[in-house]
Amino acid sequence: MRKKHLNQETRLKIVKEALAGVKVGTLARMYGIHPETVRAWVRDHRDEISLEEIPTADEHLQELCRLQEIEARFEQAKKLLGEKELEIEILRELVKKKNPAYLKNLK
Repeated sequence: MRKKHLNQETRLKIVKEALAGVKVGTLARMYGIHPETVRAWVRDHRDEISLEEIPTADEHLQELCRLQEIEARFEQAKKLLGEKELEIEILRELVKKKNPAYLKNLK
Protein backbone atom coordinates (compact mmCIF):
# COMPACT_ATOMS: atom_id res chain seq x y z
CA MET A 1 0.00 0.00 0.00
CA ARG A 2 1.34 3.40 -0.99
CA LYS A 3 1.91 5.85 1.82
CA LYS A 4 0.04 9.11 1.56
CA HIS A 5 2.07 12.07 2.78
CA LEU A 6 -0.01 14.94 4.09
CA ASN A 7 1.47 18.24 5.11
CA GLN A 8 1.47 19.41 8.71
CA GLU A 9 -1.42 21.84 8.12
CA THR A 10 -3.69 19.07 6.83
CA ARG A 11 -2.71 16.78 9.71
CA LEU A 12 -3.64 19.48 12.23
CA LYS A 13 -6.96 20.04 10.45
CA ILE A 14 -7.73 16.31 10.73
CA VAL A 15 -6.78 16.33 14.41
CA LYS A 16 -9.06 19.33 15.05
CA GLU A 17 -11.94 17.56 13.34
CA ALA A 18 -11.31 14.43 15.41
CA LEU A 19 -11.26 16.48 18.61
CA ALA A 20 -14.50 18.17 17.50
CA GLY A 21 -16.21 14.80 17.60
CA VAL A 22 -15.96 13.44 14.08
CA LYS A 23 -15.41 9.68 14.12
CA VAL A 24 -11.90 8.54 13.31
CA GLY A 25 -13.17 6.02 10.75
CA THR A 26 -15.07 8.73 8.91
CA LEU A 27 -12.02 11.00 8.82
CA ALA A 28 -9.84 8.14 7.62
CA ARG A 29 -12.20 7.43 4.72
CA MET A 30 -12.53 11.12 3.84
CA TYR A 31 -8.79 11.64 3.61
CA GLY A 32 -7.80 8.17 2.38
CA ILE A 33 -5.62 7.25 5.34
CA HIS A 34 -5.65 4.48 7.94
CA PRO A 35 -7.66 5.09 11.14
CA GLU A 36 -4.65 4.24 13.30
CA THR A 37 -2.74 7.04 11.58
CA VAL A 38 -5.45 9.49 12.60
CA ARG A 39 -5.38 8.20 16.18
CA ALA A 40 -1.59 8.58 16.31
CA TRP A 41 -1.83 12.16 15.02
CA VAL A 42 -4.45 12.95 17.69
CA ARG A 43 -2.17 11.55 20.40
CA ASP A 44 0.82 13.48 19.05
CA HIS A 45 -0.87 16.85 18.47
CA ARG A 46 -3.61 16.95 21.12
CA ASP A 47 -1.61 19.27 23.37
CA GLU A 48 -0.73 21.69 20.55
CA ILE A 49 -4.36 22.64 19.81
CA SER A 50 -6.28 25.04 22.00
CA LEU A 51 -10.03 24.75 22.61
CA GLU A 52 -10.69 27.87 20.52
CA GLU A 53 -9.16 26.21 17.45
CA ILE A 54 -11.44 23.17 17.56
CA PRO A 55 -14.34 23.65 15.11
CA THR A 56 -17.86 23.35 16.44
CA ALA A 57 -20.08 20.49 15.37
CA ASP A 58 -22.28 22.97 13.49
CA GLU A 59 -19.39 24.11 11.29
CA HIS A 60 -18.54 20.52 10.50
CA LEU A 61 -22.16 19.67 9.66
CA GLN A 62 -22.34 22.65 7.31
CA GLU A 63 -19.18 21.48 5.57
CA LEU A 64 -20.54 17.93 5.24
CA CYS A 65 -23.81 19.24 3.78
CA ARG A 66 -21.88 21.34 1.29
CA LEU A 67 -19.75 18.37 0.28
CA GLN A 68 -22.82 16.15 -0.14
CA GLU A 69 -24.44 18.77 -2.36
CA ILE A 70 -21.31 19.03 -4.49
CA GLU A 71 -21.09 15.24 -4.79
CA ALA A 72 -24.75 15.05 -5.87
CA ARG A 73 -24.19 17.72 -8.53
CA PHE A 74 -21.06 15.89 -9.69
CA GLU A 75 -22.96 12.60 -10.05
CA GLN A 76 -25.71 14.35 -11.99
CA ALA A 77 -23.13 15.94 -14.30
CA LYS A 78 -21.46 12.55 -14.87
CA LYS A 79 -24.83 11.04 -15.78
CA LEU A 80 -25.59 13.84 -18.26
CA LEU A 81 -22.13 13.52 -19.77
CA GLY A 82 -22.61 9.77 -20.22
CA GLU A 83 -25.95 10.34 -21.96
CA LYS A 84 -24.41 12.91 -24.30
CA GLU A 85 -21.50 10.59 -25.13
CA LEU A 86 -24.00 7.84 -25.97
CA GLU A 87 -25.97 10.18 -28.24
CA ILE A 88 -22.76 11.22 -30.03
CA GLU A 89 -21.76 7.59 -30.53
CA ILE A 90 -25.18 6.75 -32.01
CA LEU A 91 -24.97 9.71 -34.38
CA ARG A 92 -21.44 8.71 -35.46
CA GLU A 93 -22.65 5.20 -36.24
CA LEU A 94 -25.51 6.62 -38.33
CA VAL A 95 -23.13 8.83 -40.30
CA LYS A 96 -20.88 5.83 -41.05
CA LYS A 97 -23.70 3.81 -42.66
CA LYS A 98 -23.99 3.96 -46.46
CA ASN A 99 -27.77 3.60 -46.55
CA PRO A 100 -29.17 4.76 -43.22
CA ALA A 101 -32.81 3.94 -42.50
CA TYR A 102 -33.93 7.57 -42.52
CA LEU A 103 -32.97 7.96 -46.24
CA LYS A 104 -35.22 5.04 -47.27
CA ASN A 105 -38.26 6.86 -45.92
CA LEU A 106 -37.52 9.95 -48.03
CA LYS A 107 -37.84 8.15 -51.44
